[in-house]
Amino acid sequence: MKRSFLFFLLPVLLLIAVEVLSVYFIMPFPGSQLGLAMGSTDQASLARVELAYWLHNNISWLRAVGILLLAYPAFWLLTNPGRAWHRYVGVGLLAVYGVVLYMVNREMMADQMFKQPITKRVVPMSENKIPLHKLVLGFESVGEATAYPLQLIGYHHQVRDTVGNQPVMITYCTVCRTGRVFSPMVKGQADEFRLVGMDHFNAMFEDKRTGTWWRQATGEAVVGPLRGQTMLELSARQMTLGEWAAEHPNTHVLQADPAFADEFKSMKTYDRGLSKGKLTRRDSGSWQPKSWVIGIERAGFTQAYDWNQLQTNRILSDVVGGEPLLLAMAPDSVSFGAWSRRLGVQTLNFQYTNKRLTDLETHSVWTWRGHCIAGPLVGQRLAPIPKAYQEFWHSWRSFHPNTRQYDES
Repeated sequence: MKRSFLFFLLPVLLLIAVEVLSVYFIMPFPGSQLGLAMGSTDQASLARVELAYWLHNNISWLRAVGILLLAYPAFWLLTNPGRAWHRYVGVGLLAVYGVVLYMVNREMMADQMFKQPITKRVVPMSENKIPLHKLVLGFESVGEATAYPLQLIGYHHQVRDTVGNQPVMITYCTVCRTGRVFSPMVKGQADEFRLVGMDHFNAMFEDKRTGTWWRQATGEAVVGPLRGQTMLELSARQMTLGEWAAEHPNTHVLQADPAFADEFKSMKTYDRGLSKGKLTRRDSGSWQPKSWVIGIERAGFTQAYDWNQLQTNRILSDVVGGEPLLLAMAPDSVSFGAWSRRLGVQTLNFQYTNKRLTDLETHSVWTWRGHCIAGPLVGQRLAPIPKAYQEFWHSWRSFHPNTRQYDES
């Protein structure tokens, strides 16, 4: 009887373990992302993702083998007399497996927890219901512009759209505070993507055509047939809807899908850093894991800037990858811009005094948007730095381990 019970026990525990592990390493469960310290993209982490990917692709036959191994011992255990507690334990374990099977595949899968819009409405400003103070990820293509509120895309994680006849994949990861826009082209064709989980606390998407898993913060294929390739990233900017609309008066705006009203309500305070969630809260101090930074990528070089320092100074000047740049904070203290300080053959230096941004070379007056509004250079515009992001310090350092930290001194 003990041996028969053991033949029952092993396959049912195996089935439970397979279901749990298929999601454990790619979801933020306790201990599932251990070892993923800031700046770490180690082999152990990759091995976890590879195991989850293998389980994901082989789960059907693993279940079939487990059920075949379980079938006869379960029948024998439930139909033959013997110790009653064996039968009770057996029935209990079968019930546990049923619950685990349901929870893993219906409740814990990332694309079941964070769903795509059922009714997607992108409307002009005249029909907009999103408050102007809400932060958005703005994208422009061939004269057409659309704003995507962080409160909405933070829940959905990705929204597919077309702007200026260009298909786009608008993505956001609240745990990393990373907003990215990609071209959804895989092997030359527009593809569909679904959220499968996370790696280094960053969202991962699976393309439909090849089953490859892609990292949201970098667009890199982590595992699968296209491993090592990178999706084309498209330039986007983060600011308040009011500031975006001032720059793009003809912009359209993504509206809230009523089907997810409760989910959006829980995200109400996220964009301003007031979330209380352990994974999405903000560290108010500088250079802590959840501190806000601005990350810049330029010519293979990366640099991180303390958000608190920018709020205090209003501007920061630096050189990254040979490019002299200017970071400027908007009067609302939540919108920012990153600009090249080159203007033709001249490199400008800036100061912010008496709430005025001026260059030292001509004393012209500039806005935080890089527009000259008075002085000898009136009408001139600074060129934007394409890859400038606001995100959590732990995220920026994890995916840019060689990054430098800006030190004004």
